[in-house]
Amino acid sequence: VPVELVAYDAAGRVVDALRAGAWDVAFLAIDPMRALEIAYSPPYVEIEGAYVVRDASAIRDNAAVDAPGVRVVVAQGAAYDLHLSRELKHATLVRVPSSGAVVDAFLAGGYEVAAGVKQQLEADARRHPGLRLLPGHFMVIRQAMGTPRGREAGARALARFVEEMKASGFVARALGRHGVEGASVVR
Repeated sequence: VPVELVAYDAAGRVVDALRAGAWDVAFLAIDPMRALEIAYSPPYVEIEGAYVVRDASAIRDNAAVDAPGVRVVVAQGAAYDLHLSRELKHATLVRVPSSGAVVDAFLAGGYEVAAGVKQQLEADARRHPGLRLLPGHFMVIRQAMGTPRGREAGARALARFVEEMKASGFVARALGRHGVEGASVVR
């Protein structure tokens, strides 16, 4: 079967493209709301969602983020945006177009917190002295393959494929080969 690889610069755009019938298989984070439209494979890797704040911030832990007056910058449509939209009751989400824009918008807008994938935030904190990550994580993002709902045979094939790639060591070797840190293979 011929393959055409299509890259999207934000997770929300992958889901939008699904609705337009633009793809058959995607790699994306598992989310319960997306699962209404996407049949996911078992997850192959897990990554952490974390928060970054300024060094001078009074916010010291993840629980302190959900407070009135706290504005959290997120990438619109990302797994952590969807999670925080459900979980945060008092803080306000400020959405930007992509994960690469989160910390820049956080700094430029004078916001209190930036949320994202831990590795991206660590790299951003190295680029911008005066920032620190809060300890731990606010969520674990489970990456999987998916296909549009209603394609049961395809969903079963993806599930078998992912399990084979994990069991063979392919996923672990790929992470190592590409220098990916902070992601762990789901057993």
